[in-house]
Amino acid sequence: MSTRTADWFGSAAKPKAPGRRRGDTDKPVKWGSPAVYFVALVFIAVCVAPVLYIVLGGFRTNAQITTSPAGLPHPWVFSNYANVLKSNTFWGEFANSVVVALASTVGIVILGLMVSFVLARYDFKLKGAMYSLFAAGLMFPLVIAITPLYIVIKDLGLVDNLAGVIIPEIAFGLPTTVIILVPFLRAIPKEIEEAATIDGAGRLGFFFRMVMPLSLPGVVTVGILAFIGSWNNYVLPLYILNSQANFTLPLGVQAFSSQYSQDTAKVLAFTSLAMLPALVFFSIFQKRIVGGLTGAVKG
Repeated sequence: MSTRTADWFGSAAKPKAPGRRRGDTDKPVKWGSPAVYFVALVFIAVCVAPVLYIVLGGFRTNAQITTSPAGLPHPWVFSNYANVLKSNTFWGEFANSVVVALASTVGIVILGLMVSFVLARYDFKLKGAMYSLFAAGLMFPLVIAITPLYIVIKDLGLVDNLAGVIIPEIAFGLPTTVIILVPFLRAIPKEIEEAATIDGAGRLGFFFRMVMPLSLPGVVTVGILAFIGSWNNYVLPLYILNSQANFTLPLGVQAFSSQYSQDTAKVLAFTSLAMLPALVFFSIFQKRIVGGLTGAVKG
């Protein structure tokens, strides 16, 4: 990379420091209306309470749940979680979920970035129609297409195969990816591309050396959304996967609940461990999701 290209790259990558506007003072921030905070706390409680109930329920016995459904564990019982973690079934389903989620995420990010780059940087016939087609995909849920999709998967011989879940997840994840990434790629100054061309960089060189680093916030955002969506997907594996050896964790929760329907505490422990990876993943990267979506709106 030459000095000219590096200068353009550096100027685009480093945001300018905001200057102080006339009239700005160091006034303390005023608290908002108490009603707003009350409504926010209600929504937080509605979202958090079921998760806490499931997690804490795994530390209780069936007798405790029957006697006091909303009570706290007393005493705390760790055997439910220990028994689940010792189960080969749980770890097999965990491995299947990891394979499906990672493969789907990689496919969605790579293909979505390529499509978005073409739609954002080049002019050709039916460009607007193609972009509108991806936008329309946001209004086409998987549940509506599940029957014809199952027929296609069956004709391809991918029933009861993890690939039969991965490929449709990539296809249905592309619309969201394209809608988020196109503004990022469109906002890259043309001067950077011109400087890269003068320095002898081709289209692929510009794509890998310039486009990918500058669009990294959007790529991280769509990657997180794709991973969480794939991890929590239940309908598609329900139709495609038949044998328990190929089950992902959402299907494993259903099968485990049916098998141990009388052992509520153990079912709650299994459910907690099944949803824990997605919760941890989202909690760690939630700021990147907000930042990426904000950049897409600005672009």
